[in-house]
Amino acid sequence: MTGTPMGSLTVIGLGPGPDRWLTPEVADVVAHSTDLVGYGPYLDRIPHSAFHRRHGSDNRVELSRARLALDLAVSGRRVALVSGGDPGVFAMASALFEALESGGDPAWAEVPVRVCPGVSAMLAAAARVGAPLGHDFCVLSLSDNLKPWDLVLKRLRLAAEGDFVIALYNPISKARPWQLGAALDTLRTLKAPATPVVLARAVGRHDEDVTITTLADCDPATADMRTLVLIGSSQTRLLPKGGDGDVWVYTPRSYTAVGDR
Repeated sequence: MTGTPMGSLTVIGLGPGPDRWLTPEVADVVAHSTDLVGYGPYLDRIPHSAFHRRHGSDNRVELSRARLALDLAVSGRRVALVSGGDPGVFAMASALFEALESGGDPAWAEVPVRVCPGVSAMLAAAARVGAPLGHDFCVLSLSDNLKPWDLVLKRLRLAAEGDFVIALYNPISKARPWQLGAALDTLRTLKAPATPVVLARAVGRHDEDVTITTLADCDPATADMRTLVLIGSSQTRLLPKGGDGDVWVYTPRSYTAVGDR
């Protein structure tokens, strides 16, 4: 590579779906990139251009994807490493730094790297129903591909005991259709049956479907991998929304013991 000018690598998030949730900063990065590297369905969301080379790959190859992006940047390309949502939330930013830490081409350390924020699915889902994240909350992935299931359950129990609102990513898939049901069963032993639950599927897209239910009545079969699950705290409330029976879901900014309300 002697004499080859160094390129750059920018990690971007496309947001949950519609173009209006793509930040101007990310749109500018895409417009000025020579190469787009990412999961195939995410790259499909970016309009084709003669100025871009696309490097699509399958799911679960995040480290290989990050290494390819670094190699391209070393060769002088302006690379956008593409995620959905926000790249720092269960996405490619962490995979990139894992690749850098694990070693490889020594030239990787010289690549100018930037991470651009994006709209996370939990923020889009919360906005759809009101303000369920108005007080302390935590975010968990139910996937046990990279961590043991026992740890997932431990963190769920601790989050429930701490009375956090809980946002669940990756709730269910064909390979693990039982995990959301197991997670809900665990939470039912620690939280009130009337705790509000939001199942927000494909928020912002043409097939969006948002369901507001309770912990007692939540059916895990209604969720899929594109569903973001929000589970309220003891403080989370429902407010009538107009006269058609719809409700807002919100969590007050202050905390009041349930018995003191």
